[in-house]
Amino acid sequence: MTSTTIRSLSTLVDMRSNEVDKLQTEMAAKESVRERYKKTLDKLTNLYESSGASGRLPMALALNCGDYKQGVMAMADSQRLNLHMHEADMAVSQRALTAAYVKREVLGQVLERHQDAAVTAQRAQERKRHDELATQLWFRGHK
Repeated sequence: MTSTTIRSLSTLVDMRSNEVDKLQTEMAAKESVRERYKKTLDKLTNLYESSGASGRLPMALALNCGDYKQGVMAMADSQRLNLHMHEADMAVSQRALTAAYVKREVLGQVLERHQDAAVTAQRAQERKRHDELATQLWFRGHK
């Protein structure tokens, strides 16, 4: 195999590796956002659960407490929806990462096969050269 082919394949493998690294970084950032969504959702859930029963309060306070709970629950529902959408986006990103990783591995295997073929060809040339030298020495010794 030519060194140009090996160099080109090596460049492609490096590019695929950079793509995989970039996608892994993006996934880590998305995981961080996912954790923030979960923490916010936990805090909102805790807020409306810990606000207590509003039935024992005077009418104005009971209405205020009920409105508060409904508002917090609406924010929690919004966060839950955002979390689900973000997780769907993460699933798409994970598939892209997996595909990029597979492409890099396949190119890496092709590169390895070409490198092995080049080494084998080089060894065959060296053996041929050594055989020719040995033959020349043998002929000189028998003259």
